Amino acid sequence: MGKPTGFIEYLRELPVDRTPQERARDWNEFHHYDDEKLLRQQAARCMDCGVPFCHTGVQLPSGASGCPVNNLIPEWNDLVYRGLWREALERLHRTNNFPDFTGRVCPAPCEGSCVLGIHSPPVAIKTIEAAIIERGWEEGWVIPDPPRVRTGKRVAVVGSGPAGLAAAEQLNRAGHQVTVLERDDRPGGLLMYGIPNMKLDKRAVVLRRIELMERNGIKFVCNANVGDNVEAQLLLRDFDAVVLCTGATQPRDLPVDGRNLGGVHFAMEYLTASTKALLAGNPETTPINARDRHVVVIGGGDTGTDCVGTAMRQGCRSLVQLEILQQPPVDRAADNPWPEWPRIYRIDYGQEEAATRFGADPREYLVTVKRLVGDAAGRVSELVTVGVEWRRNERGQLVPAEKPGSERTIPAQLVFLAMGFLGPEAAALRDLGVESDERTNVRAEHGRFTTSVKGVFAAGDCRRGQSLVVWAINEGRGAARECDRYLMGSTDLP
Repeated sequence: MGKPTGFIEYLRELPVDRTPQERARDWNEFHHYDDEKLLRQQAARCMDCGVPFCHTGVQLPSGASGCPVNNLIPEWNDLVYRGLWREALERLHRTNNFPDFTGRVCPAPCEGSCVLGIHSPPVAIKTIEAAIIERGWEEGWVIPDPPRVRTGKRVAVVGSGPAGLAAAEQLNRAGHQVTVLERDDRPGGLLMYGIPNMKLDKRAVVLRRIELMERNGIKFVCNANVGDNVEAQLLLRDFDAVVLCTGATQPRDLPVDGRNLGGVHFAMEYLTASTKALLAGNPETTPINARDRHVVVIGGGDTGTDCVGTAMRQGCRSLVQLEILQQPPVDRAADNPWPEWPRIYRIDYGQEEAATRFGADPREYLVTVKRLVGDAAGRVSELVTVGVEWRRNERGQLVPAEKPGSERTIPAQLVFLAMGFLGPEAAALRDLGVESDERTNVRAEHGRFTTSVKGVFAAGDCRRGQSLVVWAINEGRGAARECDRYLMGSTDLP
């Protein structure tokens, strides 16, 4: 630990983000990083807690508790407190291939299980993590480190999201020749097109990592859609092993009247189009533009928030976000004790920006959509909602029921469906012949990551279902370890 009395002497302080009024006018990242003195004080708040739950990374009934990649958080907090930044970066990279991603987009389950958080605001772990890696890039400590010896084994990684990138980097470190196949026009998967630029800068953050991986010897092939323009069986012929990291990209649809009207889009369709236009040099050229439109986002979570933030930057006329669940409590409920991730009411960046412009949090809870109404041109113009009540059915399950007399109509010229994902798309899995489980995910045991086809492994959302970037990194590293063991008979990968 750092300073024994630090958690008593210093209050939790986070860097002040750019104001909602300022940041909603551009697509730049909205985060700031504190100066070194304040960061060292924040690191000093890390306690001598005996059992540091922050890096346990366990799965509890209500979700993850602690860091899924088992970051050595107390160690690098101590090093930051003592001003040993390079040593802190070395500790951080031992467990996390991409702290520049997680330091920006991870919801920080580590902070939810911080022992200090039992009675005080937890240690600002995520802020310190982001500061360590940015210091590393600024100082030139993050440099190419290709393997000294090649094994002669060739591995194909299908998908270049966080799981695929983690698997590729670990397998490359083991000396294998790695080729990453990405169906889109740029590598990065979810990191490139599923998360907007204001949360994760594509050129300054995502591409700099990919370029470093290329300099380490990893090959990226874009516009390579396995099961479409790349024959899956050829991968088994041309490579010694295959790691599937395709994500869970099949969106949940909304089966109501009017679903096929113009102006109704899946969230990822919207976010991808927006980022592509931005990278092309003119965000206004996106084919799905919310400027001067009444916008409704259906669904909460990070994807819904990203739709809100994107619509705000495009200059929407109004914005409503609908959530079928009830509003979370301000403080932990009795059935959500520490060290579980706290399921509490939060205002994220998108809702803060909408509230600043329109005067209130745009989210409406315990509401669902009954039908969509179109205009003469076949485009959506209104949305009919109804309130819901959650009741238990004959099997004791909570199910939503319409609340009588609660129908209302709201204007809606663009509707974005952000209700989660059902599982991986089937083409590549079908052509490879791998088995799926009852949720349509690839059947592969966690810890082994082996599929029903010899030499084929699976990691990330395509195996576990929709989850966090940090869990994808955990699984990519694990699949690389087991793939290396399969290829070489033993492994030194963690």
